Amino acid sequence: MKKVVYIISIAIVAISIGILLQTKNEANVAYHITLADSKLYNNGIFIDNFKIQKGTYQFSFVPNGDSPQNLSISLKGDHFSYNADFSLQGTLHKTGISSYYTWNYLDNKVIDISQDQDIQIIINPHGNVLGSISVDLRK
Repeated sequence: MKKVVYIISIAIVAISIGILLQTKNEANVAYHITLADSKLYNNGIFIDNFKIQKGTYQFSFVPNGDSPQNLSISLKGDHFSYNADFSLQGTLHKTGISSYYTWNYLDNKVIDISQDQDIQIIINPHGNVLGSISVDLRK
């Protein structure tokens, strides 16, 4: 019986820590979109608006081998403008029994916002509206 109580206590602590970490990560996200449906694009371009606070931010991506090879992102606000053309790079990893790729977009991912403002984000996957990609902008 003591073993069951001990296991349940550990599970509760682990779940609580997981929830706190997830909440902290979400608090640092200024913008998130998962583009996995061609209906999210208008004429092959995704456009959205969001509010952002003053600070330094970094793009992060969750790409895979089907993600767009080239991804252009523009941010436009009253006091800010940013344009980047990201290129998808696969890195081969070999283990003793298998090999696999990890994927990353290359370009300048860090931006500085000088003051709170409304931002328009434009994401252009250059025709690949079927490959999924998640884009985060976080502090």
